[in-house]
Amino acid sequence: MHGGLGVLRRSTLLGRAISALGHDVKLIPARYVKPFVRRQKNDANDAAAIVEAASRASMRFVQVKSMETQAHAVLYPSRALFVKQRTQTLNAIRSHLGEFGLVCQQGVSPLRETYEALMAGTLIPPEPIPTLALETVAMLFQQVDDLTVQIETYEQKMHEITKTDAAARRFQTAPGIGPITAFALLAFVGDLSQFRNGREFAAWIGLMPCQHSTGGREQLGGITKMGQKDLRSLLVQGAMALYRQRRKNFKELSPRLQHMITTKKPKVIGVAWANKNARVLWALAVKGEDYKWGHQPHEV
Repeated sequence: MHGGLGVLRRSTLLGRAISALGHDVKLIPARYVKPFVRRQKNDANDAAAIVEAASRASMRFVQVKSMETQAHAVLYPSRALFVKQRTQTLNAIRSHLGEFGLVCQQGVSPLRETYEALMAGTLIPPEPIPTLALETVAMLFQQVDDLTVQIETYEQKMHEITKTDAAARRFQTAPGIGPITAFALLAFVGDLSQFRNGREFAAWIGLMPCQHSTGGREQLGGITKMGQKDLRSLLVQGAMALYRQRRKNFKELSPRLQHMITTKKPKVIGVAWANKNARVLWALAVKGEDYKWGHQPHEV
């Protein structure tokens, strides 16, 4: 099997096994092979499509993930699942209390304060709330507490890993990058040197503008959102937090960033900053250096 070619989906385990035999394994994303499938889908047509796709000079391959990287990729989605379940439970509590005329603000603290005031008798609802409803809400709050404990346990493990991993520590020297984002880079990307440049890495995340160009006329739209959505979300959130922090010292910013703040919407600046951070992360990984704060630290 020349080159150890295979399809990306469900092939990491097979790729590691073939690589252990001395072959050069290259994984191809399934959506890149699909255009080369002729007529009906079967094993013969799939094999022919893989060979034809692999022979293209512009084809992009994916590295085989290590066991450690796959373990990281299990931990992060598990935490994200518990966060989603906690949010759903809190929304259910807010909805149930709203049915009895108790409207709560967004957030965990206002919701819990409303419930505690209700149980203490300092908050009088428009109508007496049945005991069964209060017991149900109490069980939902217990579910929230249990999920919070699980989330904190996962985050503690992430922090321990990012403290001992050299690449993760290097990522955290960049502005807007914390332990969770650094761990996500280890889980979903692994080795950033597999990308040829920072622009390619930003495009893989989905932070590059979508093109609608024709006839020599270049027309750019919003970001493509075709990449890793968890990592893209973390980078944008970190950039928005950095934007809110930096805009307080408006006069100390670079002229270019001042112009962007006065002419662009905050989310547009956040996405542009996330794009820059993605390129910075690639440079840190390839060069093996920490972020240099004295070299244009806040330029988008």
